[in-house]
Amino acid sequence: MQSTIAQEERIAKMIFASVYPAYVQKVEKKGHTKEELHQIIEWLTGFNNKKLQELIKEKVTFEAFFKQAKLNPNVNLITGVICGYRIEDIEYPVTRQVRYLDKLVDELAKGKKMEKILREA
Repeated sequence: MQSTIAQEERIAKMIFASVYPAYVQKVEKKGHTKEELHQIIEWLTGFNNKKLQELIKEKVTFEAFFKQAKLNPNVNLITGVICGYRIEDIEYPVTRQVRYLDKLVDELAKGKKMEKILREA
């Protein structure tokens, strides 16, 4: 699937706080917790719960959210297809970072073991 500049800009300008409840709902619906969700967000971005709540309250865009993040050095181990796109082929950095998060949330919801989600050993 080929994305367009307009799609890339739309994703970058989306407010993280508007998508966050969907992440929570997705994992809780499958029997997982908000704490587990926060664990994967912290692994990906370096944001602890306090910082995450600040960013939600500030209603930052995904672009600003990831600009402040310190991405995990193992982020390149997140591969596969999400939302019809192969993650490793996404060129636009913000879109790729959002899809990393989408993929981790999806893996949690599907019941993948946390050490696999967090790309440990």
